[in-house]
Amino acid sequence: MIDAGVKAPDFIAPAVVGAEAAEIALFDLVEAHDAVALCFAPATFVPTCTAAFAAVRDAGWHGRDDLAVVALTGDSLYAAFAYADRFALPFPVVADFHGGVAESYDLLADSWEGHSDIPRHATVVIDGEWTVRFTAATKDALDRADPAPVERATETLREIGIDVERPRVEYDGEWAR
Repeated sequence: MIDAGVKAPDFIAPAVVGAEAAEIALFDLVEAHDAVALCFAPATFVPTCTAAFAAVRDAGWHGRDDLAVVALTGDSLYAAFAYADRFALPFPVVADFHGGVAESYDLLADSWEGHSDIPRHATVVIDGEWTVRFTAATKDALDRADPAPVERATETLREIGIDVERPRVEYDGEWAR
């Protein structure tokens, strides 16, 4: 896992933004915001990761001038469309299909549920100076971390000067059924 204090790797990747396919450039997000929260998941529809994404959605981390949120999954862009629609995710969902972004952040899972070259369940916070300020990952994507990585990121965002509500990850929501 990438260490706090190092320069964040840049990336350009395909994503679902609203109901459209687009390219997301981290450069643009870092330049336009005080911080960027990258929320990784090995695949779409993983219940624990979906719980975290929904908590970020419900906490209102999206649509802000000071903070950008990006979800990154190891699935295709087509899966990202279905996923973003099903859970009304208001932030970009990147298709890190071959794990290139996850690998650059040293968050590539060796193996998970029979898959390789996919992201781990993790959260990374990058400040406006390209410095990684926070990283946290679960050992297994199905682990019900308490607190979840996105919940733990709140303190770092506040240190940067971004007043955000702490997400409340509910693992037993509609995604667990």
